[in-house]
Amino acid sequence: MNRERSIQLYDTAKGVIPGGVNSPARSWAAVGGNPLFLTRGTGSRVWDADGNEYIDYVCSWGPLILGHANERVVAAITQAASEGTSFGAPTERENEIAQFVADAYESIDMVRFVNSGTEATMSALRLARAYTGRSKIVKFEGGYHGHSDALLVAAGSGALAHGVPDSAGVTESFAQDTLLSKFNDLASVDAHFTSFPDDIACVIVEPIAGNMGVVPPQDGFLQGLRDLTTKHGALLVFDEVITGFRVEYGGAQQRYGINADITCLGKIIGGGMPVGAYGGSAEVMATVAPLGAMYQAGTLSGNPVAMAAGIATLKQLQEPGVYNALGAKAASLAAGLQEVFADAEVPLRINRVGSMMTLFFNTEEVTGWESVSASDREGFGRFFHNMLEEGVYLPPSPFEAMFVSTAHTDDDIQTTLESARRALA
Repeated sequence: MNRERSIQLYDTAKGVIPGGVNSPARSWAAVGGNPLFLTRGTGSRVWDADGNEYIDYVCSWGPLILGHANERVVAAITQAASEGTSFGAPTERENEIAQFVADAYESIDMVRFVNSGTEATMSALRLARAYTGRSKIVKFEGGYHGHSDALLVAAGSGALAHGVPDSAGVTESFAQDTLLSKFNDLASVDAHFTSFPDDIACVIVEPIAGNMGVVPPQDGFLQGLRDLTTKHGALLVFDEVITGFRVEYGGAQQRYGINADITCLGKIIGGGMPVGAYGGSAEVMATVAPLGAMYQAGTLSGNPVAMAAGIATLKQLQEPGVYNALGAKAASLAAGLQEVFADAEVPLRINRVGSMMTLFFNTEEVTGWESVSASDREGFGRFFHNMLEEGVYLPPSPFEAMFVSTAHTDDDIQTTLESARRALA
């Protein structure tokens, strides 16, 4: 495929945008090469600046569960924009989508809208600290919850460690209240509560890890977190920015039957527009200003265009059979890819929950950051570029989730499997 225009645009971008991209995941650093510059999308397909067409399994990193340019979503956006793009004042649409969220999640009585997943998780931590009067938080290796300072933290020399900054500009003193545990390892969480029984405000976790690739919770892990936090008077924060309205209408909490104290949402609830939210019980959310002393604000929060897109999306997701059909498509794709890789004698582990999955070039079961890290990154990079030549756009990283939308067809899946067979050859 000719990608001359994308290459030219990337060269221009590098002169005016750091690294030529507005989010590092778009730089293709994990797979090498020059990123595609996309110009349009329809249904399951996207087109780049050179006119090349691809079956898209990135789906804007998850929000486009209905595919690109869904007619009802576009109509809602157009109508809302024609009435005004921002007011800095309440609108009826905020009430409507807040009720959608509260009805979908048993654990949410009240919700506050923000503009991104990062804002949602940052605000959730501040809320947990304000509500409990405690300072420390527990997060997990490989878990990404946005780029706020307290969450850009990596493990130290041991598996159980105080956080050390994972980004320049984050001070050690700021990160020292972040404690690291291993995903799917309750003992590593319990150890922190033993060391700091009265200091931990919350445990924040992706109930299904999605930022080190898709890693499901093992049996008893989420219930164990629920029990530990309740026992020690800490809050359980579920980062459902990816999984919310993706794996079920009520997210991972509906799927696994575990309620969080604070839930962070994003992506799908904005229908492709910038959005985030955090919510919880009326008692916890009463701590948020103007009801309580925990201050958080945003000029564009609850933006009417984003709210309209979210409402149009959630209404379609309420239709009967949507999630069963999504799951069946994803299951068909995963089974087919597993067979193709087996025929090619290339090791592959596919972790899938609902319509999200990751292809791990790995011989062992992937249950946490250590097994994720053992995957063949170079092998994935070669496969990614070969699939791109075949007209299939996978996430440009071995440790990201790929997504199936309602717009993907059986023909798309069959074409993808045939492309994979050629790519491996």
